[in-house]
Amino acid sequence: MPITPGALRFNTDSMKLEYYRGGPVGFGTTTQTGEWVNVSTDSPDIQTGGARGLFYRGISPSANINEIDFITIATTGNAIDFGDALTSARQAGATASRTRAVALGRDTANNTIEFVTISSTGNAQDFGDATAARAGSPAAMSNGTRGVFAGGYSGPAVTNLIDYITIASQGVDAQDFGDLSATRSEPSRAQSSTRGIIAGGRTPGPAYHNNINFITLSTLGNGSDFGNLTASGSEIAGDSNSIRGLFAGRQTPSASNIIDYITIATLGNAQDFGDTTTACESSRGCASSTRFVYNIGHTGSATVNTIDFVTIMTQGNAIDFGDLVSAKRQAAGCSNGHGGLG
Repeated sequence: MPITPGALRFNTDSMKLEYYRGGPVGFGTTTQTGEWVNVSTDSPDIQTGGARGLFYRGISPSANINEIDFITIATTGNAIDFGDALTSARQAGATASRTRAVALGRDTANNTIEFVTISSTGNAQDFGDATAARAGSPAAMSNGTRGVFAGGYSGPAVTNLIDYITIASQGVDAQDFGDLSATRSEPSRAQSSTRGIIAGGRTPGPAYHNNINFITLSTLGNGSDFGNLTASGSEIAGDSNSIRGLFAGRQTPSASNIIDYITIATLGNAQDFGDTTTACESSRGCASSTRFVYNIGHTGSATVNTIDFVTIMTQGNAIDFGDLVSAKRQAAGCSNGHGGLG
């Protein structure tokens, strides 16, 4: 029976009210159109005066640091100090609900998940433990209720592990979600309220990937094939609004100025969006409903503090946003306004 666009339902898995939004292609199938989307009763404007983007830890330029920077995505200008992470480290993955950011991963491979309250400033606190120690910048996604971490290193090996937490439930450890279609470290991510996207990455060698996987965030299961990036690479800045996912820069192994985009509700290969202001890798991103913002990270010759942005629903080259508190690469980016929040 077809579903009428605008229909409402209560999702007993996510405990959220949803409406049905029609679309040209179904959610992984051609026999059903559209997708269920969260009805948002909150906004980052109420919480913080605008969507906040966080850049979490990193290496600057030869020593790990514990600083957390924040920006207001709707403006331009330099980042401000937010507080300190639990330890100095790089290679984390971070995501957020409207109120809380969570991060997993250290270059020494650790299972600690930590969190901060986005509307305030201050130091991170311990959240709980992942199902396995992680390094290699796992891809981190959220639908506002769940935080999901995919890929990275686990011990001495690259992993295909996906695990998840309930972001509001501090003290409850992560549980197994499923597996990616292949092992990969340093993958990128995007998200809608229904789908998580895992793009690119690498395995030792190094062998760089262009594959894109997707998962359904409110269920459990393995990653499925979505399509391919326009070029293989790892260390790609990625995030999204609820419609488009963007992926900027990459290690190929040289730094690249490519920006790709996908339509999250469909399947298919990424398309060219434009260029970064300079070739970059070891970059990380955050997003609001209108903007995608990312730090340049490493240009191939130097670690820098530059931040770029683009308007998500247009196409074109990036523009300078401002500067981080200090130059760093392999940080973790997240926001309380990304597409997974509806």
